[in-house]
Amino acid sequence: MRRTTINCRSSRTLRHARHGGIVAWSAVVLVAVTGFTALAVDVGFMTQTKAQMQAAADASALSAGLELPNGWGTGKVSTAQQVDSAGKSGAQAVAVTYRLGEQAAAYLDTTRDVRFGQRTKTSGGAWVETWGAAPYNIVEVTIHRDQPIVGDVATRGDQELPLFFARAMGNKTASLIARATATLAPGGGFYIPPGSGLTCPLLPIAMDETSWNDLILNGAGSDNYKFNPSSNGNGTVTPGTDGIKELSMYPGSNATLPSGNRGTVDIGSSGNSTADLSRQIRFGPNEADLAYFGGRVQIPASGLLALNGDTGLSAGIKDDLAAIIGQPRAIPIFRSVSGPGNNATYQICKFVGIRILYVKLTGSPSQKQVIIQPAPLFDGTIISTPGALQPDSIMSSLKLIH
Repeated sequence: MRRTTINCRSSRTLRHARHGGIVAWSAVVLVAVTGFTALAVDVGFMTQTKAQMQAAADASALSAGLELPNGWGTGKVSTAQQVDSAGKSGAQAVAVTYRLGEQAAAYLDTTRDVRFGQRTKTSGGAWVETWGAAPYNIVEVTIHRDQPIVGDVATRGDQELPLFFARAMGNKTASLIARATATLAPGGGFYIPPGSGLTCPLLPIAMDETSWNDLILNGAGSDNYKFNPSSNGNGTVTPGTDGIKELSMYPGSNATLPSGNRGTVDIGSSGNSTADLSRQIRFGPNEADLAYFGGRVQIPASGLLALNGDTGLSAGIKDDLAAIIGQPRAIPIFRSVSGPGNNATYQICKFVGIRILYVKLTGSPSQKQVIIQPAPLFDGTIISTPGALQPDSIMSSLKLIH
């Protein structure tokens, strides 16, 4: 009989073999886990930095956009060059307050990273952005972390983001970019948040559409007063010319207004008194006034807002009108009016920005005057409305669109 010999490993040998296999596999797993951990650290760093960049771009675009209203419309008080310069300075001042990754402050090259333009709507309803076209109503800010690193140490905050563990895999840096675009939006009314204590800059005096359009579209009117802007958005008025045409709300235009009214309207209760008119002229309608319109006064989808006539434009509000000379305000523009005195009903088609230049409400009717000119009006209580900005639009808060 043939003898068969079977060689069996000892249990100790098998244990050593298994132990060696576990060590080898553990090393592989450890390398993989370390790689994934390293990747997670770098990806997290990139994601955090990208969010910081976007926040910096958003805030910088909004800051630059604060200069847009002064350069827009028939009554603009800043040139395109002034808007560009002030807007870029504002963007840069905000950008450097943001940390970007390992950089303590964002870097913004105002020549390269900030641009202004005009956003218009075509007849087909498409929006077109034309950069460099004035007057400006749009601004774009770009924050970079995508420039090549010079040497071993980044010398500018816009250079590529250095990574940590990805270097072992040949990826030393990451290229990131963030962009934000802010634009002005036309306004179609006013809203005061409940409990805010705010007022809105709306005068309770209406003007007819024909006279207003003749001023805006045809340049009709005189130029006998000069508006001198100040840093607070108001300004002073002196005799002279400033290139912005003027007209008299009373009695030069609105010649067809009903007697006993002359354009004053109720912003609120139909029982508004001269004292209410005075308060609204100086300080603006408040939350209680707007409550009569359901909390907001705005042009409806139908296109016309009905406002009741008030007590009339009289010497009782002369001092109030004189107190706000040079300050931007809104007035309602009416398409038609019916009824006499307090029973008059005005059909309002839009709100426009103006400033008062001269007031005289004493003497004979032929001597009375309230002279105004178009003015940019930008306010947080203004409700935005669809459509493109017009030369006489009031403007709501800035919007980030990209």
